[in-house]
Amino acid sequence: MSKKESLIDELERVPGKLAIRQGHGHFLRQWLLAVFLGVVGAAPIMAAPLHLPAIVEPASQEHRPGKLIFVELVTPDLAAAKQFYAGLFGWTFRDIQAGVTEYAEALLDDRPVAGLIHKDVPAGEHRQPAWLSFFSVGDVDAAKKVALQNGAKVLFEPHNVPDRGQEAVFADPQGAVFAVLASSSGDPPDVLATPGEWIWSSLITTDPDTDAAFYQKLFNYEIFELPASTGAQHLLLASDNYARASVNSLPANRPKAHPHWLNYVRVEDAVKMTAKVVALGGRVLVEPRVDRHGGKVAVVADPLGAPFGLLEWPDTESKEVPK
Repeated sequence: MSKKESLIDELERVPGKLAIRQGHGHFLRQWLLAVFLGVVGAAPIMAAPLHLPAIVEPASQEHRPGKLIFVELVTPDLAAAKQFYAGLFGWTFRDIQAGVTEYAEALLDDRPVAGLIHKDVPAGEHRQPAWLSFFSVGDVDAAKKVALQNGAKVLFEPHNVPDRGQEAVFADPQGAVFAVLASSSGDPPDVLATPGEWIWSSLITTDPDTDAAFYQKLFNYEIFELPASTGAQHLLLASDNYARASVNSLPANRPKAHPHWLNYVRVEDAVKMTAKVVALGGRVLVEPRVDRHGGKVAVVADPLGAPFGLLEWPDTESKEVPK
């Protein structure tokens, strides 16, 4: 049995019901494919290591712990995923291959916005692709120690990826999967995302207070509680006086859904973009509705099932948090 197969078996035994039931009745392990993103940089697993593009070019050496600095997707159909996201956001792609590993760097106006990696699904199995969030840290080993001390599990140990830096994949105390990355080229600056770029991340969880406290210890976040509907919670996570992410209660109509991170792409018109998602073969999971910032927000899935959000964000609305 290969190291990759051993990792699959180990992850499938992780307690906590790391699967969610979809309407058609299948259990789809939406988190499982995402954790293999860390595998691609491990040289012993394949003949040639995959040299991934640097996060920042030219290198800045500026680091912003707790900032979402990259998002990657594992998909069983790389060509179909590229066609979908190119049609939806105008992304272009640069293909990278090492041995049997196929990777595509997604670009918007020649700026890197995401990575996509091909991973076959064994016959007879049902796995839902998912986007994996990479948060900045200065020291991955130190982050691992803090994470373990506060109830997290290590899904993939810290390892070096050529040209990218050191990364690891964890499950937080409630089971939500995320990654940390100490970028060898520094982190992107804090500027407002343009349409077609990732602008926000939300943690949807069973226990917002406990999870927010966990990420505060891991990333030294400040936590702000914002107004929310009755029985729900909406916590804002910030660092360096900049809003990084939010922690939200699970929706009332899905109280048993598994905790997960959901990333949002900035769009100019969420209604038109959801229609475009459907026209390109995707699905609308949550219809557009007015967000607290006044714009609309929606949740959709690509044709292979990977969920992500669409978010309108006014140019006049800053992500800076008043001191």
